[in-house]
Amino acid sequence: MNHQTPKSKNAYILPASILAAAFVLAGTWLYINNTNKSSGGGTASDPAAEQTAALEAKVLPSGGAILPVKWGNLGQQLIEAGVIDRPKFEAVYADRGGLTDQDQKLLNGADDDQLTISYQNSGLLLNLFWALGLGNKNEILSQGPMSDPQYGGAENFASTGGWSLAKGGVMDHYSQHPFINLTPEQQELVARVSKNIYRPCCNNPTHFPDCNHGLAMLGLLELMASQGVAEPEMYKTALQVNAYWFPETYLTIAQYLASSGQAWTTADPQELLGKNYSSGSGYRQILTKTAPAAPKSGGGGCSV
Repeated sequence: MNHQTPKSKNAYILPASILAAAFVLAGTWLYINNTNKSSGGGTASDPAAEQTAALEAKVLPSGGAILPVKWGNLGQQLIEAGVIDRPKFEAVYADRGGLTDQDQKLLNGADDDQLTISYQNSGLLLNLFWALGLGNKNEILSQGPMSDPQYGGAENFASTGGWSLAKGGVMDHYSQHPFINLTPEQQELVARVSKNIYRPCCNNPTHFPDCNHGLAMLGLLELMASQGVAEPEMYKTALQVNAYWFPETYLTIAQYLASSGQAWTTADPQELLGKNYSSGSGYRQILTKTAPAAPKSGGGGCSV
């Protein structure tokens, strides 16, 4: 008689337990996977978020944008003339984490590279261009709307009264220093372009620079004209700079364009900088047609 060795009880229990564990793991995986999909977690894609990120990369490149100008020793000139009181200037930035080595180069007059604007330095460039636009001798300041008697004097605007980083009185420097000498053709170019560039915090063009963003843009336009930048490139650069100074505003405008079937990259910079889009009233009209973009950090405020 052949006798078979009986199988132990554990021999049957072990395979059954393995099978049960497999079912439990599979069920858990299905639950987690479905939960992630329904809640937007895990690796599930979010088309709206991806679209926003793609748009932001075009409007506000994270690596910054190169401007077609060199700053040279203008920082040193502004300090020597007293438009910038260096201790006051550095004290402001000491409360903001201090000036980087690159920032110091802009003040020291040792920067021969093209300027780059980014999230990190947009506020600093706003103040440097503000000082330049304020102090540079130009007929737009001495003969333009800023000096119209109906406004009670150029010293009464935010762009002048708000500059607290000069040596002496601010009007001692207003349109007083020949930092940039423009030819008649270059002056005409700056005057023409400045009438077509608005900023969302006001309802005036750069030709009437009654706030810090206006004077800063005027300084940038003068710098571009003096270095041979062509008019189309001036508008393109001004739009990029405005976008970093007003990130939420221009992301909203870009969203509005996209909803209308227009691409930010092919839109006309001069049109976007005009009154219908970039003025305070124009932007408010845009907001009646599209939701505002999510708030963004960075940019440049309306004071030093």
